[in-house]
Amino acid sequence: MYEMAQKALSLAMKNGADEAEVYYTNSRSTSANIRKDLVEGAKEQFSEGIGIRAIIGGAVGFASTNMPNRLEDAVKIAVDSARVRESDPDWTGLPSNAKYPNISGIFDKKIVEMELDECIELALQMIEGARSTTDILATSGSFSRSYGKHLILNSNGVEVEEEGTSTSGFIDVITTKGETSTAYDFAVSRNHDIDFYQIGVNAAELAQESQNGISIEPHKTDVILHPFAFSDIIESAFAPSIDADNMQKGRSSLIGRLGDEIAASELTIIDDGLIPGGIETGISDDEGVPSQRTPVIENGVFKSYLYDSYTAGKDGVKSTGNAARQSYVSTPSVGLRNFIIEYPQSDIISGTDGGVFVNTVIGAHTANAISGDFSVEARNAYTIKNGQIDKPIKSLMISGNIFEMLANITGAGMDVRKVGGTVTPSIRVSDMSVIG
Repeated sequence: MYEMAQKALSLAMKNGADEAEVYYTNSRSTSANIRKDLVEGAKEQFSEGIGIRAIIGGAVGFASTNMPNRLEDAVKIAVDSARVRESDPDWTGLPSNAKYPNISGIFDKKIVEMELDECIELALQMIEGARSTTDILATSGSFSRSYGKHLILNSNGVEVEEEGTSTSGFIDVITTKGETSTAYDFAVSRNHDIDFYQIGVNAAELAQESQNGISIEPHKTDVILHPFAFSDIIESAFAPSIDADNMQKGRSSLIGRLGDEIAASELTIIDDGLIPGGIETGISDDEGVPSQRTPVIENGVFKSYLYDSYTAGKDGVKSTGNAARQSYVSTPSVGLRNFIIEYPQSDIISGTDGGVFVNTVIGAHTANAISGDFSVEARNAYTIKNGQIDKPIKSLMISGNIFEMLANITGAGMDVRKVGGTVTPSIRVSDMSVIG
């Protein structure tokens, strides 16, 4: 791995690049898919490839390949592409070598050593968990595990090599008797520590509890958003506004608002690439900038946009270590690391006289990324009465604006969950519009 990456870097410089970067990845994944109470099939996938960025006079060229015998061709394409492209006046350079932090909890040998039979067995455990509740059918779902390593080299001395693992489970269920109701549950971890049977149990119980829903009138009320629901809304409606690239292109409602109070005074949101076992934890971002902890909102005050090296150079600031890549075939852009929501925690359901509890939402991706407006369908929602979950709601829409929502947060539960890269408890928001 290292020899091939080093060869590509040397070739790029010999061919005339002023700067060059090599991003190499090697990954292996196994998945087992669930359909109608059965494991429908299982498959293993392998991926290996290398991406090369070459810079000449501020112009950036890029090429990639997954064939070692085409390495020289890919390097030549990257360099030739840089030669014919116009110079970018905002280009300031690739990151330089730096001191990297110690991180933990992102690699588990047990995941690497899993056999296919064990992967199928863990998928079956989710089905068995769902069957533990009567009159439930597992309509779909999946188990997956992955192992990967990557290497980043550049001409400024960056050398980052890292490996990691992950495992996840998801199941969607439906009731087979009485009123039709659906629900899902999932979990993801860097370690082999998920109770897959319990994922099935959780989904099945939620589906049964959501039967025989009532209708409610449109009104404004307190809404408690389960971590699943809150993470979907904040990632779709808020995260785009703190992306430095969006800010620089005029696509953010937070332009010029650093230092302003934009949220409830007790709310803190942190982007953190260092937390032990985080889904987005690593010693560096995807271009070799050391990972860090970046307060985005601190006690309600807007503190920072998120930057990769390019957007940071454009603003004359340091990168926050938020370069992300989809794979070796793409160049880096700004992305979230572990997005942590902090607010004083309590038993918010018992502290809520009346309102609505929402487990999940559908349609958060349709949120207006500039204004922060959203309108979503609530799934597995319940009324709250006298500090207790009361009755299921048949159909419900909730709408609002993410910035008004952040300002109207009045509580957080003690049920912190990792929902992908977002780490959040349930959140209570006052004065939200609900439409039955």
